[in-house]
Amino acid sequence: MGNFSDNIVNQRFKAAFFSLEERRMIKGKSDIAKQLGTYNHVINSILKGDRNITVEQLHKLFETYGIDANYMFGLGEDMFTDIENGFPTLSKEERLFGGRPNITLVPNRAMAGYAMEHQADGFLSELPKFSIPNLDGSLLAFEISGDSMYPTITNGDVVVCEPLERGDPMRDNNVYVVVTDVVVAKRIQQIRGSEGTPDQLRLISDNNAVYKPYEVDLEAIRQILRVKCRLTSYAIS
Repeated sequence: MGNFSDNIVNQRFKAAFFSLEERRMIKGKSDIAKQLGTYNHVINSILKGDRNITVEQLHKLFETYGIDANYMFGLGEDMFTDIENGFPTLSKEERLFGGRPNITLVPNRAMAGYAMEHQADGFLSELPKFSIPNLDGSLLAFEISGDSMYPTITNGDVVVCEPLERGDPMRDNNVYVVVTDVVVAKRIQQIRGSEGTPDQLRLISDNNAVYKPYEVDLEAIRQILRVKCRLTSYAIS
């Protein structure tokens, strides 16, 4: 395998990666990999000098994080296109809420579209974004409609979720958002087949007096997201 460590663009990417991480604009390799449309192991190979960053990945780096193209090609020393006191310029809202908006909100009206088009170019870019202190990475938030998860999740609550990759471990009886041709928030139990690996999920509602569990084949699932927290408008009594 070739050594690409002497490539100025790769050297600058490595410096940019650690700077973004230090500024809490990314949370590790998997986070930036998603934003650049690639994989964790690809970012790792670039950082180790085993491969070059592509032109497409560079364009996404410029657009997403405001990295200056002149810096990346060794033609300038300012890493970011907008610099204020050595840091990328943030809006008033971004300073107040702890960084650039990294949570994409999927409102109830967009649920059907998300189930069918969440992988389509441009779909997520049309949705509103926000940030919450100490919630890093590329996250998604879903507005919940209905009472199937009552009292854990109530109608109108928003759950903030982290998308899982295929093969990522799941924990039985925890709450996930499961995307098939619909989007639902449920507790899951993994049903293992004859070879001992999960081939179905049992989806369980907390309001089980009204809503009965049901099974879904893993092949029918388009995406699974781990619920990290719940946002509610209900006051504490």
